[in-house]
Amino acid sequence: MSAETVATRTQVALDRHIPMGVARDTVAIVQRNLIAYRRVPQLLVFSTIQPVIFVVMFRYVFGGAIQASLPPSVPYVDYLMPGIFLQTVVFGAIATAIGLATDVKSGLMERFHALPMARSAVLSGRTLADTVRNVFVVALMMTVGFLVGWRIHTDVLGLLAGAGLVLLFGFSMSWIFATVGLAVGDPETAQAASFPVLAPLVFASSAFVPVETMPTWLQGFAAHQPVSVTASAVRALTLGGPAAADVLASIAWSIGLIAVFGTIAVRLYRRAV
Repeated sequence: MSAETVATRTQVALDRHIPMGVARDTVAIVQRNLIAYRRVPQLLVFSTIQPVIFVVMFRYVFGGAIQASLPPSVPYVDYLMPGIFLQTVVFGAIATAIGLATDVKSGLMERFHALPMARSAVLSGRTLADTVRNVFVVALMMTVGFLVGWRIHTDVLGLLAGAGLVLLFGFSMSWIFATVGLAVGDPETAQAASFPVLAPLVFASSAFVPVETMPTWLQGFAAHQPVSVTASAVRALTLGGPAAADVLASIAWSIGLIAVFGTIAVRLYRRAV
């Protein structure tokens, strides 16, 4: 083996671990995943249609019935929209599972493994790309919310802080579904396997209705699970009232989910390649 080859391999090994090399590879993977939305814009269009339908349905079909369970000073649309934001990022995180499962099935993971790139960039690039998509989708949902009567009762800082919590939570959900996608290794199976994860989180929560309206046996779970905690934090930031406890709890949930499922996803990725 020539000295030049040894030097090249040594440099590649170093690039895989130094921060700038990892950052460069992560940005490349983010760009690769975002290009799919530019080339197939239908992916982004249809990912936004569903939450818009949920907004209209809950606002105008179920809103009158649910309003009776809320204080008169809280319009249902103002209660609803934080839940819609969270429902949007949770449902959108399924794309992480499907995308990674597709890469596993197509053999692209082996190609990434053979390239002189940081292995961590494959997963972090995928989840960060989905976060970029969430920025656009949440902004769109806010616009739709304003059109149907949603209003901020605090200030712009409260709104931005609430949006930040939603995006952080969406990032943590991407790691959960990254684990699902890598575990099953098939896009159709990944989509089917994701629903049992997201359904209890979204629908057995305070996203759409107050926890107090649920059966007693369900209230304990619904009140303390991460979607409800984050929804409460975003409502406090946009409607007013004590927010510190819910904000801290939401951040703790998100960081905990990233730490746990990020570790599992990395192990599954190493096994997949």
